[in-house]
Amino acid sequence: MEDKVYRRISRSIEDDILSGILRSGDPAPSTHQAAERFGVNPATAARGVGVLTEAGLLEKRRGVGLFVAEGARDAIWNERRQIFRETMLPALVDEARKLGVSRQELIAMIMAAG
Repeated sequence: MEDKVYRRISRSIEDDILSGILRSGDPAPSTHQAAERFGVNPATAARGVGVLTEAGLLEKRRGVGLFVAEGARDAIWNERRQIFRETMLPALVDEARKLGVSRQELIAMIMAAG
């Protein structure tokens, strides 16, 4: 369970960066803030924040805290687009094919959903 929680924490912070809630140079949530927000112990929150720090999306400033790294938004955007293109999109097309959904119907469904 903790494993999934720390990933949810890092994903939520990534979402905030992607949406512009957090921008390059902005302070990132501290371990204690993340622990409080998600109702978990600080060690779990630290793991979630640590994933982003190790990936270079957050940077530690000694004595000051964590901040969103320069280029973090672009890095997240590029990675998620690649995952979408390589994993999610083929699964969607495969399922549509199994259901007999035509290309035109699929496009119409995507347009209606957006």
